[in-house]
Amino acid sequence: MAVPAAEDLSLRRRAVHFGWLTAILGALALGLLAVAIVLGRTGDSGPQLRQALVPLNVQLENPGGWVIAAVALLVAATFVGLAELQTATAMRVLAPDRRVPPPLPPTVRRARRMLLWPVEPELESVEHLRDLPPGVLPTSNELPAATVLRCTVLIPAHNEEAILGLTLASLAKQTRPPDRVVVVADNCTDRTVEVARAHDVEVFATVGNAEKKAGALNQQLVRLLPDAERRDVVMVMDADSTVAPVFLEVALGLMEVDPSLTAVGGLFYGENGARLVGQLQRNEYTRYQRLVARKRGRVFVLTGTASVIRSYALRAVAEARGPLIPGRPGQVYDTLAMTEDNELTFALKTLGARMTSPPECRVTTEIMTSYRDLWRQRLRWQRGALENIGAYGLTRATAQYWGQQLGLAYGLIALQSYFLLMGVTLLAADSIRVSPFWVAIAMIFVVERIVTAWRAGWPGRAVAFPIVLELGYAVFLQVCFVTSFVQIMVGRKAGWNDVPRPTAPVLLAPWLVVSGFTVWGILLPTTVLTSDWYAVLAYWVGFNTLVFAFLSLLHMLPPLHLRRRAGGVPARQSPTGTDVS
Repeated sequence: MAVPAAEDLSLRRRAVHFGWLTAILGALALGLLAVAIVLGRTGDSGPQLRQALVPLNVQLENPGGWVIAAVALLVAATFVGLAELQTATAMRVLAPDRRVPPPLPPTVRRARRMLLWPVEPELESVEHLRDLPPGVLPTSNELPAATVLRCTVLIPAHNEEAILGLTLASLAKQTRPPDRVVVVADNCTDRTVEVARAHDVEVFATVGNAEKKAGALNQQLVRLLPDAERRDVVMVMDADSTVAPVFLEVALGLMEVDPSLTAVGGLFYGENGARLVGQLQRNEYTRYQRLVARKRGRVFVLTGTASVIRSYALRAVAEARGPLIPGRPGQVYDTLAMTEDNELTFALKTLGARMTSPPECRVTTEIMTSYRDLWRQRLRWQRGALENIGAYGLTRATAQYWGQQLGLAYGLIALQSYFLLMGVTLLAADSIRVSPFWVAIAMIFVVERIVTAWRAGWPGRAVAFPIVLELGYAVFLQVCFVTSFVQIMVGRKAGWNDVPRPTAPVLLAPWLVVSGFTVWGILLPTTVLTSDWYAVLAYWVGFNTLVFAFLSLLHMLPPLHLRRRAGGVPARQSPTGTDVS
């Protein structure tokens, strides 16, 4: 795929630039509308601010100036957003329905020029995109439906002699066995190579690799992809995971029925053991599987534990790195990413790939057996996610991931606000009165925890019932979120295995303070409970509690499946009923 060089900015940089500009303009517009509502309620005319925003020799009644400015910013955000979508459409070389919108009418272009004259030349250059990157999807003659696919399994392994045998045995038990299995032995100093050869599979030893799993896979894919045909697919699988016997049969069957389906990812389950820390992880994975099932198999992350991807899509990713997506040209995996599977998902989605995760494609993977190991793993995952969305910017392909991070931040603030309110109340109140309403709300959370972890079995339900255990786990994950964010902000170098575990997380301070004050008899004056700031905090916590209670009720309801898409086009489904749209 020959991608022409852009004159000023690459398509990727333009899409990111316009995405950020759209978000900023939209946020400013919403802020001005909020100010207009406040001024309208207070009756404050604010003439100096109005004259500064609207430099016209006319008298505008409040809140007219604020509203006009907000509307202008919303119109500007619409223009820039259309340019971002147009640029992103040109990048979707793996999309079967890539269509670049036609140019705007002359009158609309003149209005845009008057409103956005600083960036209008760049918008004009995007509107008249020439030499678009050619699509790489095969035509109906090249790969018709029901074409039998040829599957090569790649298993990167670094000193995995203890578990690799089980991984290879699960592949041997497949109802539709792979055509080829290659163990990518990366700097192994144990018997990994001997175990692989004992199972009669190919072994490729990396040479001078210092870039972890991503570098090892890149070395093998460079040898594999140039000779790959349209019918070739690659399954990338971790050496510490096992797959269900029907994994390949279901995955390859879906891709053979639908030639435009680019990838099929697995749904991972945690292995047994590790007592409470292990069960907390299994409950978390069970809820993730339930979430994917409610979304009818729509992929959030194309998991690195086991995923099947078309070879031409991997080749397109390697050729698009640089002008269309981040990374070094020619490399399938971005070796700078800490979470290579998450980054590859971003890359494929940016290029317009379609993917799914059917429930039959089950993967059992290792879990962390100690809180220290869990801390290091989750810190790497969270930091990798933040760095990935930062590298890609705010685009159509990353919008939901930005939304997820904002949701995590909101949950962090809401939970810590609750802890603060409860701590102040316990220290200042002479007695606590039980409210039947809030007890009922609390029971919603308890029931939701049990229902969503039901498939984890009785151990999972037992851990979910006393909600304090999973509440502590939530705080643990929030500490990972904040720590990773702080490390990025201060520019701390990332690492895989050298991330220290904090001995006293800052976010646990409310609990520690409350317990210390209670033991030492240090109490707050009761006047605190009648202060304005306490009332605001109570209203804020009550609002958040009702929001999360509503979300909990939605989580317990069966998924609402729309039978038809907007415009009356039926949604595509797999033979198993999975939506692969």
